[in-house]
Amino acid sequence: MPRLAPLAIAAALAMSLAAPATAQDFTPEEIKQLALQAILENPEIVMEAVGILQARDAAEAEAQAQATLGDNRDLLERDPNAPVLGNPDGDVTVVEFFDYNCPYCRRAGDEVAKLKDADDNVRIVYREWPILGEGSDFAARAALASRAQDKYGEFHEALMGARGRVDETSVLQIAVEVGLDLDRLRADMEAPDVQAHIDTSMRLAQELGFTGTPSFVIGDTRAPGLIEAARMIELVEAERNGG
Repeated sequence: MPRLAPLAIAAALAMSLAAPATAQDFTPEEIKQLALQAILENPEIVMEAVGILQARDAAEAEAQAQATLGDNRDLLERDPNAPVLGNPDGDVTVVEFFDYNCPYCRRAGDEVAKLKDADDNVRIVYREWPILGEGSDFAARAALASRAQDKYGEFHEALMGARGRVDETSVLQIAVEVGLDLDRLRADMEAPDVQAHIDTSMRLAQELGFTGTPSFVIGDTRAPGLIEAARMIELVEAERNGG
Protein backbone atom coordinates (compact mmCIF):
# COMPACT_ATOMS: atom_id res chain seq x y z
CA MET A 1 0.00 0.00 0.00
CA PRO A 2 1.41 3.45 -0.85
CA ARG A 3 2.53 5.53 2.12
CA LEU A 4 0.00 8.22 2.87
CA ALA A 5 1.09 11.71 3.98
CA PRO A 6 0.25 12.28 7.66
CA LEU A 7 -1.27 15.71 6.99
CA ALA A 8 -3.43 14.27 4.20
CA ILE A 9 -4.79 11.63 6.58
CA ALA A 10 -5.31 14.23 9.27
CA ALA A 11 -7.18 16.48 6.88
CA ALA A 12 -9.40 13.63 5.76
CA LEU A 13 -10.09 12.75 9.38
CA ALA A 14 -10.92 16.32 10.29
CA MET A 15 -13.22 16.68 7.28
CA SER A 16 -15.02 13.49 8.32
CA LEU A 17 -16.13 15.13 11.57
CA ALA A 18 -19.76 16.19 11.71
CA ALA A 19 -19.02 19.90 12.02
CA PRO A 20 -19.95 22.93 9.91
CA ALA A 21 -16.33 24.13 9.65
CA THR A 22 -14.08 23.09 6.77
CA ALA A 23 -10.42 22.01 6.85
CA GLN A 24 -9.42 25.50 5.66
CA ASP A 25 -10.72 26.97 8.92
CA PHE A 26 -8.01 25.19 10.93
CA THR A 27 -4.27 25.47 11.16
CA PRO A 28 -2.23 22.30 10.50
CA GLU A 29 -1.67 21.92 14.25
CA GLU A 30 -5.37 22.24 14.98
CA ILE A 31 -6.13 19.65 12.31
CA LYS A 32 -3.71 17.26 13.99
CA GLN A 33 -5.38 17.80 17.35
CA LEU A 34 -8.83 17.25 15.86
CA ALA A 35 -7.62 14.12 14.11
CA LEU A 36 -6.15 12.74 17.33
CA GLN A 37 -9.35 13.44 19.20
CA ALA A 38 -11.40 11.80 16.45
CA ILE A 39 -9.15 8.73 16.46
CA LEU A 40 -9.43 8.34 20.24
CA GLU A 41 -13.20 8.65 20.16
CA ASN A 42 -13.81 6.74 16.89
CA PRO A 43 -10.88 4.48 15.88
CA GLU A 44 -12.76 3.27 12.82
CA ILE A 45 -12.35 6.73 11.28
CA VAL A 46 -8.73 5.85 10.48
CA MET A 47 -9.74 3.09 8.10
CA GLU A 48 -12.45 5.28 6.59
CA ALA A 49 -9.93 8.02 5.88
CA VAL A 50 -7.42 5.57 4.42
CA GLY A 51 -10.17 4.13 2.26
CA ILE A 52 -11.04 7.60 0.93
CA LEU A 53 -7.43 8.29 -0.02
CA GLN A 54 -6.91 4.84 -1.53
CA ALA A 55 -10.05 5.23 -3.64
CA ARG A 56 -8.77 8.59 -4.89
CA ASP A 57 -5.37 7.10 -5.76
CA ALA A 58 -7.02 4.17 -7.53
CA ALA A 59 -9.18 6.52 -9.59
CA GLU A 60 -6.14 8.56 -10.59
CA ALA A 61 -4.22 5.41 -11.54
CA GLU A 62 -7.16 4.17 -13.64
CA ALA A 63 -7.38 7.51 -15.42
CA GLN A 64 -3.64 7.38 -16.16
CA ALA A 65 -3.91 3.82 -17.50
CA GLN A 66 -6.82 4.71 -19.78
CA ALA A 67 -4.92 7.74 -21.06
CA THR A 68 -1.94 5.47 -21.78
CA LEU A 69 -4.17 3.11 -23.73
CA GLY A 70 -5.50 5.96 -25.83
CA ASP A 71 -2.15 7.63 -26.40
CA ASN A 72 -0.22 4.44 -27.14
CA ARG A 73 -2.71 2.34 -29.10
CA ASP A 74 -0.55 2.09 -32.20
CA LEU A 75 2.57 1.37 -30.16
CA LEU A 76 0.83 -1.38 -28.20
CA GLU A 77 -0.78 -3.07 -31.17
CA ARG A 78 1.41 -2.15 -34.16
CA ASP A 79 4.92 -1.68 -32.83
CA PRO A 80 7.18 -3.00 -35.63
CA ASN A 81 9.69 -3.89 -32.91
CA ALA A 82 7.34 -6.32 -31.17
CA PRO A 83 6.94 -9.99 -32.20
CA VAL A 84 3.55 -11.00 -33.56
CA LEU A 85 2.21 -14.56 -33.61
CA GLY A 86 -1.21 -15.90 -34.44
CA ASN A 87 -2.73 -14.21 -37.49
CA PRO A 88 -0.61 -11.14 -38.41
CA ASP A 89 -3.63 -9.76 -40.29
CA GLY A 90 -6.15 -10.56 -37.55
CA ASP A 91 -8.88 -8.07 -36.75
CA VAL A 92 -8.36 -8.12 -32.95
CA THR A 93 -5.04 -7.76 -31.17
CA VAL A 94 -4.13 -9.32 -27.83
CA VAL A 95 -1.03 -7.85 -26.19
CA GLU A 96 0.74 -9.97 -23.58
CA PHE A 97 3.43 -8.73 -21.18
CA PHE A 98 5.38 -11.71 -19.85
CA ASP A 99 8.55 -13.10 -18.30
CA TYR A 100 10.00 -16.52 -19.17
CA ASN A 101 10.63 -17.30 -15.50
CA CYS A 102 7.08 -16.52 -14.44
CA PRO A 103 5.18 -19.79 -13.80
CA TYR A 104 1.86 -18.05 -14.38
CA CYS A 105 3.13 -16.87 -17.78
CA ARG A 106 3.81 -20.47 -18.72
CA ARG A 107 0.26 -21.38 -17.79
CA ALA A 108 -0.97 -18.32 -19.67
CA GLY A 109 0.90 -19.58 -22.72
CA ASP A 110 -1.37 -22.62 -22.75
CA GLU A 111 -4.43 -20.37 -22.55
CA VAL A 112 -3.18 -18.19 -25.40
CA ALA A 113 -2.63 -21.34 -27.48
CA LYS A 114 -6.26 -22.32 -26.84
CA LEU A 115 -7.35 -18.86 -27.93
CA LYS A 116 -5.40 -19.17 -31.19
CA ASP A 117 -6.92 -22.62 -31.80
CA ALA A 118 -10.40 -21.25 -31.21
CA ASP A 119 -10.00 -18.05 -33.22
CA ASP A 120 -7.80 -17.84 -36.30
CA ASN A 121 -8.42 -14.12 -36.71
CA VAL A 122 -6.49 -12.94 -33.63
CA ARG A 123 -3.10 -11.24 -33.56
CA ILE A 124 -0.92 -11.93 -30.51
CA VAL A 125 1.63 -9.20 -29.77
CA TYR A 126 4.35 -10.29 -27.35
CA ARG A 127 5.96 -7.74 -25.07
CA GLU A 128 9.06 -9.17 -23.42
CA TRP A 129 9.03 -7.80 -19.87
CA PRO A 130 11.92 -9.43 -17.97
CA ILE A 131 11.38 -8.50 -14.33
CA LEU A 132 12.45 -11.68 -12.52
CA GLY A 133 16.22 -11.45 -12.59
CA GLU A 134 19.24 -11.95 -14.82
CA GLY A 135 18.01 -15.23 -16.29
CA SER A 136 14.80 -13.57 -17.41
CA ASP A 137 16.71 -10.69 -18.96
CA PHE A 138 19.04 -13.02 -20.86
CA ALA A 139 16.11 -15.10 -22.10
CA ALA A 140 14.20 -12.04 -23.30
CA ARG A 141 17.20 -10.66 -25.17
CA ALA A 142 17.92 -14.04 -26.76
CA ALA A 143 14.29 -14.44 -27.80
CA LEU A 144 14.22 -10.98 -29.38
CA ALA A 145 17.53 -11.65 -31.10
CA SER A 146 16.18 -14.89 -32.57
CA ARG A 147 13.93 -12.82 -34.83
CA ALA A 148 16.96 -12.19 -37.04
CA GLN A 149 17.04 -15.94 -37.75
CA ASP A 150 13.22 -16.23 -38.14
CA LYS A 151 13.02 -18.46 -35.08
CA TYR A 152 11.12 -16.34 -32.59
CA GLY A 153 7.93 -18.40 -32.47
CA GLU A 154 9.69 -21.72 -32.10
CA PHE A 155 12.20 -20.37 -29.59
CA HIS A 156 9.49 -18.62 -27.56
CA GLU A 157 7.47 -21.81 -27.24
CA ALA A 158 10.55 -23.80 -26.26
CA LEU A 159 11.51 -21.29 -23.57
CA MET A 160 7.99 -21.31 -22.21
CA GLY A 161 8.11 -25.10 -22.07
CA ALA A 162 11.39 -25.23 -20.15
CA ARG A 163 11.51 -27.00 -16.80
CA GLY A 164 12.48 -24.81 -13.89
CA ARG A 165 14.02 -21.38 -14.14
CA VAL A 166 15.86 -20.44 -17.30
CA ASP A 167 19.32 -18.91 -17.17
CA GLU A 168 22.11 -18.28 -19.67
CA THR A 169 23.13 -21.95 -19.81
CA SER A 170 19.63 -23.35 -20.32
CA VAL A 171 18.66 -20.60 -22.77
CA LEU A 172 21.65 -21.35 -24.98
CA GLN A 173 20.98 -25.08 -24.78
CA ILE A 174 17.40 -24.51 -25.94
CA ALA A 175 18.70 -22.22 -28.68
CA VAL A 176 20.86 -25.05 -30.02
CA GLU A 177 17.89 -27.43 -29.87
CA VAL A 178 15.78 -25.14 -32.05
CA GLY A 179 18.60 -24.68 -34.56
CA LEU A 180 19.85 -21.17 -33.76
CA ASP A 181 23.36 -20.06 -34.63
CA LEU A 182 24.77 -19.14 -31.21
CA ASP A 183 27.47 -16.78 -32.43
CA ARG A 184 24.96 -14.81 -34.44
CA LEU A 185 22.44 -14.95 -31.60
CA ARG A 186 24.90 -13.47 -29.10
CA ALA A 187 25.81 -10.70 -31.54
CA ASP A 188 22.16 -9.89 -32.28
CA MET A 189 21.37 -9.74 -28.55
CA GLU A 190 23.39 -6.51 -28.49
CA ALA A 191 21.34 -4.90 -31.26
CA PRO A 192 19.72 -1.55 -30.32
CA ASP A 193 16.24 -2.79 -31.17
CA VAL A 194 16.49 -5.46 -28.45
CA GLN A 195 17.12 -2.89 -25.72
CA ALA A 196 14.53 -0.58 -27.25
CA HIS A 197 11.86 -3.28 -27.05
CA ILE A 198 12.58 -3.99 -23.38
CA ASP A 199 12.68 -0.29 -22.49
CA THR A 200 9.33 0.24 -24.21
CA SER A 201 7.81 -2.72 -22.38
CA MET A 202 8.99 -1.36 -19.05
CA ARG A 203 7.52 2.08 -19.74
CA LEU A 204 4.19 0.84 -21.05
CA ALA A 205 3.73 -1.64 -18.20
CA GLN A 206 4.40 1.04 -15.62
CA GLU A 207 2.05 3.56 -17.23
CA LEU A 208 -0.65 0.93 -17.63
CA GLY A 209 -0.44 0.17 -13.92
CA PHE A 210 0.75 -3.41 -14.31
CA THR A 211 2.69 -4.75 -11.34
CA GLY A 212 3.48 -8.28 -12.48
CA THR A 213 3.32 -10.86 -15.21
CA PRO A 214 1.41 -12.00 -17.11
CA SER A 215 -0.63 -8.94 -18.01
CA PHE A 216 -2.83 -8.47 -21.06
CA VAL A 217 -4.33 -5.67 -23.09
CA ILE A 218 -7.31 -6.53 -25.26
CA GLY A 219 -8.91 -3.51 -26.85
CA ASP A 220 -9.69 -1.05 -24.06
CA THR A 221 -9.45 -3.73 -21.39
CA ARG A 222 -6.42 -4.20 -19.17
CA ALA A 223 -6.30 -7.68 -17.68
CA PRO A 224 -3.50 -8.13 -15.16
CA GLY A 225 -2.76 -11.66 -14.03
CA LEU A 226 -3.52 -15.08 -15.44
CA ILE A 227 -6.77 -15.25 -17.39
CA GLU A 228 -8.24 -18.36 -18.97
CA ALA A 229 -8.88 -18.84 -22.66
CA ALA A 230 -12.65 -18.57 -22.18
CA ARG A 231 -12.25 -15.08 -20.74
CA MET A 232 -9.84 -14.09 -23.51
CA ILE A 233 -12.38 -15.24 -26.08
CA GLU A 234 -15.09 -13.13 -24.39
CA LEU A 235 -12.88 -10.04 -24.44
CA VAL A 236 -11.88 -10.61 -28.06
CA GLU A 237 -15.50 -10.99 -29.13
CA ALA A 238 -16.47 -7.87 -27.22
CA GLU A 239 -13.75 -5.90 -28.98
CA ARG A 240 -14.71 -7.37 -32.35
CA ASN A 241 -18.31 -6.32 -31.78
CA GLY A 242 -17.39 -2.76 -30.98
CA GLY A 243 -16.44 -3.00 -27.34
